[in-house]
Amino acid sequence: MNPVEVLQGDSPVVLGLPHTGTFVPDDILSALNARGKELSDTDWHIHRLYDGLLAGATTVRATFHRYVIDANRDPSGASLYPGQNTTGLVPMTDFDGHDIWQTEPDAAEIERRRVAYHAPYHAALQAELERVKARHGVAILYDCHSIRSDIPFLFDGTLPDFNIGTDMGRTCAPQIEAATVAVCAAATQSHVLNGRFKGGWTTRHYGQPASGIHAIQMELAQSTYLTDEAAPWTYDETKSRALRIHLQDILTTLAEMAPQLKGTS
Repeated sequence: MNPVEVLQGDSPVVLGLPHTGTFVPDDILSALNARGKELSDTDWHIHRLYDGLLAGATTVRATFHRYVIDANRDPSGASLYPGQNTTGLVPMTDFDGHDIWQTEPDAAEIERRRVAYHAPYHAALQAELERVKARHGVAILYDCHSIRSDIPFLFDGTLPDFNIGTDMGRTCAPQIEAATVAVCAAATQSHVLNGRFKGGWTTRHYGQPASGIHAIQMELAQSTYLTDEAAPWTYDETKSRALRIHLQDILTTLAEMAPQLKGTS
Protein backbone atom coordinates (compact mmCIF):
# COMPACT_ATOMS: atom_id res chain seq x y z
CA MET A 1 0.00 0.00 0.00
CA ASN A 2 1.19 3.50 -0.82
CA PRO A 3 2.01 5.24 2.50
CA VAL A 4 0.44 8.51 1.38
CA GLU A 5 -2.59 9.56 -0.65
CA VAL A 6 -2.59 12.99 -2.29
CA LEU A 7 -5.55 14.81 -3.79
CA GLN A 8 -4.35 17.97 -5.52
CA GLY A 9 -6.51 21.07 -5.62
CA ASP A 10 -6.19 24.71 -6.60
CA SER A 11 -7.06 26.31 -3.24
CA PRO A 12 -4.39 27.97 -1.06
CA VAL A 13 -5.37 25.57 1.75
CA VAL A 14 -3.69 22.19 2.25
CA LEU A 15 -5.27 19.70 4.65
CA GLY A 16 -2.83 17.42 6.46
CA LEU A 17 -4.24 14.09 7.67
CA PRO A 18 -1.44 12.23 9.48
CA HIS A 19 -3.49 10.02 11.82
CA THR A 20 -6.54 8.67 9.97
CA GLY A 21 -4.75 5.69 8.44
CA THR A 22 -5.37 2.19 9.80
CA PHE A 23 -2.98 0.16 7.63
CA VAL A 24 -0.51 -1.96 9.59
CA PRO A 25 1.67 -4.38 7.58
CA ASP A 26 1.51 -7.99 8.73
CA ASP A 27 5.01 -8.12 10.18
CA ILE A 28 4.31 -5.10 12.38
CA LEU A 29 0.79 -6.25 13.26
CA SER A 30 2.18 -9.55 14.56
CA ALA A 31 4.50 -7.65 16.91
CA LEU A 32 1.63 -5.73 18.53
CA ASN A 33 -0.11 -7.15 21.59
CA ALA A 34 -3.89 -7.47 21.85
CA ARG A 35 -4.26 -3.93 23.13
CA GLY A 36 -2.08 -2.54 20.35
CA LYS A 37 -4.12 -4.34 17.71
CA GLU A 38 -7.20 -2.37 18.79
CA LEU A 39 -5.62 0.73 17.16
CA SER A 40 -7.54 2.83 19.68
CA ASP A 41 -5.52 6.01 19.18
CA THR A 42 -6.67 6.52 15.59
CA ASP A 43 -8.11 9.90 14.53
CA TRP A 44 -11.26 8.03 13.57
CA HIS A 45 -13.13 9.20 10.44
CA ILE A 46 -11.41 12.59 10.30
CA HIS A 47 -10.95 12.31 6.52
CA ARG A 48 -14.70 11.70 6.21
CA LEU A 49 -15.52 14.62 8.50
CA TYR A 50 -13.54 17.08 6.36
CA ASP A 51 -14.41 15.59 2.98
CA GLY A 52 -15.85 18.16 0.58
CA LEU A 53 -15.82 21.08 3.01
CA LEU A 54 -13.60 23.30 0.87
CA ALA A 55 -13.70 23.13 -2.91
CA GLY A 56 -10.20 22.86 -4.33
CA ALA A 57 -8.47 21.99 -1.07
CA THR A 58 -5.42 19.79 -1.42
CA THR A 59 -5.36 16.81 0.94
CA VAL A 60 -2.33 14.81 2.01
CA ARG A 61 -3.29 11.71 3.98
CA ALA A 62 -1.12 9.06 5.63
CA THR A 63 -2.59 5.60 5.05
CA PHE A 64 -0.51 3.88 7.75
CA HIS A 65 -1.44 3.78 11.43
CA ARG A 66 0.41 5.90 13.96
CA TYR A 67 1.58 2.70 15.73
CA VAL A 68 3.62 1.92 12.61
CA ILE A 69 5.22 5.34 12.97
CA ASP A 70 3.73 8.67 13.96
CA ALA A 71 3.74 11.08 11.02
CA ASN A 72 3.22 14.00 13.42
CA ARG A 73 6.40 13.47 15.44
CA ASP A 74 9.91 14.82 15.00
CA PRO A 75 11.83 12.23 12.94
CA SER A 76 14.77 12.68 15.33
CA GLY A 77 12.62 11.33 18.15
CA ALA A 78 12.72 14.57 20.17
CA SER A 79 9.69 15.08 22.42
CA LEU A 80 7.08 17.66 21.48
CA TYR A 81 6.14 18.21 25.10
CA PRO A 82 9.20 17.74 27.35
CA GLY A 83 8.29 16.79 30.89
CA GLN A 84 4.75 15.70 29.98
CA ASN A 85 3.35 12.29 29.18
CA THR A 86 3.17 11.81 25.43
CA THR A 87 3.84 9.18 22.77
CA GLY A 88 6.93 9.07 20.60
CA LEU A 89 7.95 8.61 16.98
CA VAL A 90 7.01 4.95 17.27
CA PRO A 91 4.72 4.76 20.31
CA MET A 92 5.62 2.20 22.97
CA THR A 93 2.34 2.77 24.82
CA ASP A 94 -1.15 3.89 23.92
CA PHE A 95 -2.67 7.15 25.13
CA ASP A 96 -3.65 5.47 28.40
CA GLY A 97 -0.05 4.52 29.15
CA HIS A 98 -0.47 0.80 28.44
CA ASP A 99 2.13 -1.18 26.51
CA ILE A 100 1.10 -1.97 22.93
CA TRP A 101 3.91 -4.31 21.82
CA GLN A 102 4.70 -7.97 22.27
CA THR A 103 8.06 -7.23 20.66
CA GLU A 104 9.17 -3.61 20.77
CA PRO A 105 10.89 -2.26 17.64
CA ASP A 106 14.59 -1.55 18.00
CA ALA A 107 16.43 1.49 16.64
CA ALA A 108 17.12 -0.17 13.29
CA GLU A 109 13.45 -1.07 12.84
CA ILE A 110 12.34 2.44 13.75
CA GLU A 111 14.73 3.86 11.16
CA ARG A 112 13.39 1.44 8.55
CA ARG A 113 9.87 2.65 9.25
CA ARG A 114 10.95 6.27 9.14
CA VAL A 115 12.35 5.79 5.65
CA ALA A 116 9.42 3.69 4.41
CA TYR A 117 6.52 5.68 5.88
CA HIS A 118 7.32 8.94 7.68
CA ALA A 119 9.67 10.32 5.01
CA PRO A 120 7.34 9.72 2.02
CA TYR A 121 4.43 11.36 3.83
CA HIS A 122 6.43 14.48 4.55
CA ALA A 123 8.01 14.55 1.10
CA ALA A 124 4.49 14.62 -0.35
CA LEU A 125 3.30 17.26 2.11
CA GLN A 126 6.32 19.46 1.46
CA ALA A 127 5.85 19.15 -2.29
CA GLU A 128 2.18 20.14 -2.10
CA LEU A 129 2.87 23.12 0.13
CA GLU A 130 5.52 24.35 -2.29
CA ARG A 131 3.21 23.78 -5.27
CA VAL A 132 0.37 25.69 -3.64
CA LYS A 133 2.70 28.47 -2.56
CA ALA A 134 4.04 28.80 -6.10
CA ARG A 135 0.48 29.21 -7.37
CA HIS A 136 -0.86 31.59 -4.73
CA GLY A 137 2.22 33.20 -3.22
CA VAL A 138 1.21 31.67 0.09
CA ALA A 139 0.11 28.29 1.45
CA ILE A 140 -1.98 27.55 4.54
CA LEU A 141 -1.53 24.13 6.13
CA TYR A 142 -4.51 23.09 8.25
CA ASP A 143 -3.56 19.93 10.14
CA CYS A 144 -6.61 17.80 10.98
CA HIS A 145 -6.71 15.78 14.20
CA SER A 146 -9.04 14.31 16.81
CA ILE A 147 -8.67 12.60 20.18
CA ARG A 148 -10.78 11.26 23.01
CA SER A 149 -11.87 14.04 25.34
CA ASP A 150 -10.90 12.27 28.59
CA ILE A 151 -7.40 10.77 28.76
CA PRO A 152 -5.93 11.15 32.29
CA PHE A 153 -2.51 9.87 31.15
CA LEU A 154 -2.17 12.85 28.78
CA PHE A 155 -4.14 15.67 30.40
CA ASP A 156 -6.30 16.59 33.37
CA GLY A 157 -10.04 17.05 33.08
CA THR A 158 -12.08 17.06 29.89
CA LEU A 159 -10.64 18.44 26.69
CA PRO A 160 -12.48 21.35 25.01
CA ASP A 161 -14.25 20.57 21.74
CA PHE A 162 -11.98 22.71 19.54
CA ASN A 163 -8.26 22.70 20.40
CA ILE A 164 -6.39 25.18 18.22
CA GLY A 165 -2.60 24.99 18.03
CA THR A 166 -0.22 27.59 16.60
CA ASP A 167 2.79 27.06 18.90
CA MET A 168 1.93 30.27 20.74
CA GLY A 169 1.41 32.19 17.51
CA ARG A 170 4.69 31.18 15.86
CA THR A 171 3.34 29.01 13.04
CA CYS A 172 0.93 31.36 11.28
CA ALA A 173 -0.03 34.98 10.76
CA PRO A 174 -2.10 36.40 13.63
CA GLN A 175 -5.05 36.86 11.27
CA ILE A 176 -5.27 33.09 10.74
CA GLU A 177 -5.23 32.40 14.46
CA ALA A 178 -7.79 35.13 15.18
CA ALA A 179 -10.17 34.04 12.42
CA THR A 180 -10.11 30.42 13.55
CA VAL A 181 -10.71 31.38 17.17
CA ALA A 182 -13.58 33.67 16.13
CA VAL A 183 -15.44 30.87 14.34
CA CYS A 184 -14.98 28.52 17.28
CA ALA A 185 -16.07 31.18 19.77
CA ALA A 186 -19.26 31.77 17.81
CA ALA A 187 -20.11 28.06 17.88
CA THR A 188 -21.91 26.42 20.77
CA GLN A 189 -18.92 24.17 21.50
CA SER A 190 -16.02 24.95 23.84
CA HIS A 191 -12.60 25.94 22.51
CA VAL A 192 -9.06 26.73 23.60
CA LEU A 193 -6.05 28.27 21.89
CA ASN A 194 -2.64 26.71 22.57
CA GLY A 195 -3.88 24.67 25.50
CA ARG A 196 -2.72 21.07 25.99
CA PHE A 197 -2.14 20.76 22.24
CA LYS A 198 -0.09 23.63 20.85
CA GLY A 199 0.57 22.08 17.45
CA GLY A 200 2.46 18.93 16.61
CA TRP A 201 5.73 18.55 14.77
CA THR A 202 4.02 19.04 11.41
CA THR A 203 2.58 22.41 12.36
CA ARG A 204 5.81 23.58 13.99
CA HIS A 205 8.05 22.32 11.19
CA TYR A 206 6.16 23.76 8.22
CA GLY A 207 4.63 26.82 9.83
CA GLN A 208 7.12 29.50 8.76
CA PRO A 209 5.05 32.63 8.09
CA ALA A 210 8.06 34.64 6.92
CA SER A 211 8.55 32.10 4.11
CA GLY A 212 4.90 32.24 3.03
CA ILE A 213 3.81 28.95 4.59
CA HIS A 214 1.38 29.23 7.50
CA ALA A 215 0.26 26.28 9.62
CA ILE A 216 -2.44 25.70 12.20
CA GLN A 217 -3.54 22.52 13.97
CA MET A 218 -7.10 21.65 14.89
CA GLU A 219 -7.49 18.88 17.47
CA LEU A 220 -11.17 18.00 17.83
CA ALA A 221 -12.63 16.17 20.79
CA GLN A 222 -14.03 12.96 19.31
CA SER A 223 -17.22 13.47 21.31
CA THR A 224 -18.10 16.21 18.82
CA TYR A 225 -18.64 13.78 15.94
CA LEU A 226 -18.60 10.17 17.19
CA THR A 227 -21.56 8.42 18.77
CA ASP A 228 -19.27 7.24 21.56
CA GLU A 229 -15.54 7.62 22.24
CA ALA A 230 -15.06 3.85 22.25
CA ALA A 231 -15.11 0.94 19.85
CA PRO A 232 -16.62 0.59 17.31
CA TRP A 233 -15.94 4.34 16.95
CA THR A 234 -19.18 5.06 15.10
CA TYR A 235 -19.42 8.20 12.98
CA ASP A 236 -22.44 10.18 14.18
CA GLU A 237 -24.23 11.75 11.22
CA THR A 238 -26.22 14.22 13.31
CA LYS A 239 -23.28 15.48 15.35
CA SER A 240 -21.06 15.60 12.28
CA ARG A 241 -23.56 17.56 10.23
CA ALA A 242 -23.57 20.34 12.83
CA LEU A 243 -19.80 20.28 13.29
CA ARG A 244 -19.08 20.38 9.58
CA ILE A 245 -20.83 23.76 9.33
CA HIS A 246 -18.26 25.31 11.66
CA LEU A 247 -15.32 23.53 10.07
CA GLN A 248 -16.43 24.67 6.63
CA ASP A 249 -16.66 28.22 7.94
CA ILE A 250 -13.08 28.03 9.21
CA LEU A 251 -11.66 26.62 5.98
CA THR A 252 -13.58 29.03 3.77
CA THR A 253 -12.44 31.98 5.86
CA LEU A 254 -8.80 30.90 5.67
CA ALA A 255 -8.95 30.38 1.91
CA GLU A 256 -10.48 33.82 1.38
CA MET A 257 -7.85 35.37 3.63
CA ALA A 258 -4.89 33.98 1.67
CA PRO A 259 -4.44 36.90 -0.79
CA GLN A 260 -4.03 39.28 2.16
CA LEU A 261 -1.18 37.18 3.56
CA LYS A 262 1.25 37.56 0.67
CA GLY A 263 4.42 39.18 1.88
CA THR A 264 3.33 39.15 5.52
CA SER A 265 5.07 37.46 8.41
